[in-house]
Amino acid sequence: MMSVQEMSDRLEIQDLFARYCFAIDERDWDALDNVFTRDARIDYTETGGAKGSVAEIKAWLPVALERFPAFQHMVATTKLTLDGDRASSRTILFNPMVIPREDGTPQTFFIGLWYRDTLVRTTEGWRIAERYEERSWTHNVPPLTPAPEIMPQG
Repeated sequence: MMSVQEMSDRLEIQDLFARYCFAIDERDWDALDNVFTRDARIDYTETGGAKGSVAEIKAWLPVALERFPAFQHMVATTKLTLDGDRASSRTILFNPMVIPREDGTPQTFFIGLWYRDTLVRTTEGWRIAERYEERSWTHNVPPLTPAPEIMPQG
């Protein structure tokens, strides 16, 4: 049987993952400050993205995602291992995205991937300290130009 603390931790982490999805889908890049630790490392390279700090990723995301007029991030089915104030997880992401074709009509495609995370309990609550985006499958993805390079933060 789960303790009250474990139930609370699991619910807080579930809410953390939802906050990440809403921050991305609403293009509210500053909301990511309440999702990641200040020194978090984020790695989207396996799916064609960038790797960097929270500040670098926050600067990169609006440029990388501007070509997509619509997308949604839906997380589900988390395998979570709690260890005191640390946790590790692997979570399914289902990600439909829309991109304009050359003639301007929209094309919807789908991406399935895993988020592999290291989480830590902070004074502000649970935060993601490391996120690795692992590719699983794609459907109907058109040829895409590579994502832009990450701009170093100074």
